[in-house]
Amino acid sequence: MKFNRILSLTLAVLFLASLAGFAETKKIDTMGKYTFARVRGNVPTEGVMKMLVDRYAADIQKGFEMAGFADLYQPFMNQVAAAAFTDMSIDPNAAPADKTFMWMMFRSQGKVKVVKDLEWAGLNPLPVYAFKVTKDFKNYWFIIPKPCGNIALLKIEEALPMPECDLKVTPAKANVNEPFTIDMSGSKFADAMEVTFLDAAGATVATKALTAAAPVWQMSFDKPGDYLLKAKASNARGEVTGPGCEARVHVNFPPVCVLSISCTTCKDFVGKPIIFDASGSNDPDGSIVKASFEVTDEAGQVVDAFMKSESPFLWEKVFDKPGNYVVTVTVFDDMGISHGGAEPCRIPFLVTQKKLFPIVEFGSLLARGTYTGFIFARAGILYKISPDVLDFILTAGGAIPTRGEPWTAFIMGNALLSVHAGPAFFGGGLGFSTKEQTTRKAGLDLVGQVGVDVLKTPVVGGIFAELRAPVLTPDRSFDEHHKLLLGFRLLF
Repeated sequence: MKFNRILSLTLAVLFLASLAGFAETKKIDTMGKYTFARVRGNVPTEGVMKMLVDRYAADIQKGFEMAGFADLYQPFMNQVAAAAFTDMSIDPNAAPADKTFMWMMFRSQGKVKVVKDLEWAGLNPLPVYAFKVTKDFKNYWFIIPKPCGNIALLKIEEALPMPECDLKVTPAKANVNEPFTIDMSGSKFADAMEVTFLDAAGATVATKALTAAAPVWQMSFDKPGDYLLKAKASNARGEVTGPGCEARVHVNFPPVCVLSISCTTCKDFVGKPIIFDASGSNDPDGSIVKASFEVTDEAGQVVDAFMKSESPFLWEKVFDKPGNYVVTVTVFDDMGISHGGAEPCRIPFLVTQKKLFPIVEFGSLLARGTYTGFIFARAGILYKISPDVLDFILTAGGAIPTRGEPWTAFIMGNALLSVHAGPAFFGGGLGFSTKEQTTRKAGLDLVGQVGVDVLKTPVVGGIFAELRAPVLTPDRSFDEHHKLLLGFRLLF
């Protein structure tokens, strides 16, 4: 028994001495003499090794401390139970980096030992279990040689986490050629990023590569519609993530202008309303918020303009003069985009003026003598020789006295020319009156009028004063036979 102990001690010393003899990498060509833990059978299984880790936790901790990796002990213990063990082999003919262990933990004479910088130099590949432990974004690859169950650190790799893709696009809706801002600055663990733009049909419109240093970009589209942005992020090892990293944007369709007019040959419409209607305009992806109307004359000069900022988009316009006009409308959607100003939202039209009008006059009359009061009414026609300048008026009617004998009802008529000065008018001409007293005579009158128009629509109406003076008739003096009228006239 004593001899066996001496022999084992001697072999261990020789083993360590042989390893120490190398200034750099130590080589070993056998495995299984100095097992970390005794295991029944020839080869420890994965399950057995995971059980032994827990049983020999204190020894393992000591080994990590001896190797200079004390801070790796706890992550090792936390992760090894769930770690995936992989069967592999260490090839003695492989490159040095693939067959050299950074350190190996074993047991000799019951004590935990660690040897560093150890190369497998056996004649045959060394069967091992391999698994990794991750700490601080690094992967520590451990192996357990199956012949002995020792624990060895094979290599350390940067454990880059899977990149996390984050895509933000603002605004969600913009007009043609207005920029969208693509921002992937929220992506994590990504060295490179890429955004692909797809139209509504799924065709690729553009692809843009971004980096962690330049994760923001602006993109505009020259066609309206829906677009899908698909992004992906990758890390230094080429690991890519991205499914579901998407955003949808919409490029505004312009509004569609529709204009109608109540008449295009507007006969006798001077002084009457003409209706321009843009209510049929529509916006495919929003709403119409206002309509701008403009009327120009034959010379292209602006006659009038009107803005309507709520539906219905109507303009009721009254024209004071006849002529050839053009109405145009421009509609605006809720994104500020306009459409119009040309066909079909530009309509020429003709406005003509009515020249022959029925006219009715009525009011009160004072007949000289005692200035007896009468109520009169006349009807006739008014012809515009030169619209708004010169009219010819022909009327006839009667008057009823407010007193009895010797006053009597009489008939009168006028043939006048009337000159306009804006709303005011001045007229003169000849008239005829039958006798207003039983003792008087009928005769011709010289008639003068002055008045002002006070109504424009739906009929033209004005107040006037009239003086009737007898002429060319014997026994009809001005002092005794003139008449004063104050009345109201209507043109239909």
